[in-house]
Amino acid sequence: MTDPRASRPDLMDPALVAGLGSLELISRRIVDGFMQGLHRSPRKGFSVEFAEHRPYQPGDDLRYIDWKVLARSDRWMMKMNNEDTNLRATVVLDVSKSMDWTGSPARLTKAEYAQRLAAAVAYLLLHQRDAVGLVRFDDQVRTVIPPRARTVHWHRIIAALEEEGSGRGSDAPGGLIRAASMISRPGMVVLISDLLMDPEEVAEALKGLAAAGHHLTVLQVMDPAERDLAVTAVEAEFQDPESLQKLPATVPEVREAYRTAVAETIEEWRSHLSGAAASHEVVMTDQPFAMPLRRAFLNRQYLP
Repeated sequence: MTDPRASRPDLMDPALVAGLGSLELISRRIVDGFMQGLHRSPRKGFSVEFAEHRPYQPGDDLRYIDWKVLARSDRWMMKMNNEDTNLRATVVLDVSKSMDWTGSPARLTKAEYAQRLAAAVAYLLLHQRDAVGLVRFDDQVRTVIPPRARTVHWHRIIAALEEEGSGRGSDAPGGLIRAASMISRPGMVVLISDLLMDPEEVAEALKGLAAAGHHLTVLQVMDPAERDLAVTAVEAEFQDPESLQKLPATVPEVREAYRTAVAETIEEWRSHLSGAAASHEVVMTDQPFAMPLRRAFLNRQYLP
């Protein structure tokens, strides 16, 4: 039996995928492989049908129910006739200095992984004829591209994703507020970040988006070494890339305490984000792109 990873970039090692071509080509390949895998699944969900339909929700106008689909599959689907009825989404991407790190030269940095993930999410949304926008932030908002569903819009997003951040801090609340201002009706916001910031401030900004009816997904990007403190040296000096503060430590003595602190921090984020009605997933930089893509779209009712 043929290993699907041999022909599906979304299942390959992320660093290997990064060598397949330009950011635009890579994201297209990732999404094509992702769609291929879903179409092969015996469980129905994410098919081309959803470029023109969406599930019925209480309060929808019954005039727009597709009765043929209902008779054929016993599924209540609403016809989507133009861009105004499609989803409007914004990807909010952290490009601060803390993202520009990797625990191994064989892996992508968090920034490189997040960049490709953001491109794949944007392309997947456009592939469904949804409108997608982009906000990039570090210590301030660097890029604001309002949601559009046109093909030419894709090239603007790719060009913006290839720009570098210049600030050391992470103003996620500012980025989320700008994202909210670009979506006039309930839509989707995907925050991609390492979340090295104050969870309470981010949660408050997300609560505002949730109150407006937006579906919220937070993908927390981490390097495996960052989670496990996989440092071989006995004595090491650690530096915060944003504050530049340094801390010497004896690695074997602090490793278990460090891992416990990381686990507690993740749980703290999960609690805050749950309170803000946002889904939260930890994404490792050695993890194939298919996994975070599925998580990002799981709650849209399109995936099995």
